[in-house]
Amino acid sequence: MSVPLYQAKAELFRTLGHPVRIRVLELLQDGPKPVRDLLAVIEVEPSNLSQQLAVLRRAGMVTSYRDGPLVMYSLSTPDVADLLAAGRRILGTVLTDRDALLDELRTGTATADPVAGSTAATPAAGPSGPVVAGDGPRTPATNGPPTRPGR
Repeated sequence: MSVPLYQAKAELFRTLGHPVRIRVLELLQDGPKPVRDLLAVIEVEPSNLSQQLAVLRRAGMVTSYRDGPLVMYSLSTPDVADLLAAGRRILGTVLTDRDALLDELRTGTATADPVAGSTAATPAAGPSGPVVAGDGPRTPATNGPPTRPGR
């Protein structure tokens, strides 16, 4: 019995759901690398890297081979690099759009309402009511460590 395509895709994306695995794939885009080089750059425990490499091998995203005393890893297909590049493009678009929206909310800048064809001066309503400038995540005013009230 075969797995539906959408389920196989979900498993592929679950495989990509770990920062160490993504970093390994990024590093292997430049060509095969020995484990020791990956360890030097990623700075995780050898056992952790070994586990993550095993997950990538089982998923078919990387291959391994011996080159004398070294165990080398490489991308199994150039499509893996293409997938990482697509992820970078998507993040660039999403984060740019999000930054523009946050700037608009903070400054109260009016934008053209595509539905009404006019300029919208009021904030959009969110799931819990109207969105007000200043809503959203709070960030400290300084780059120092967070402080607790009363200390």
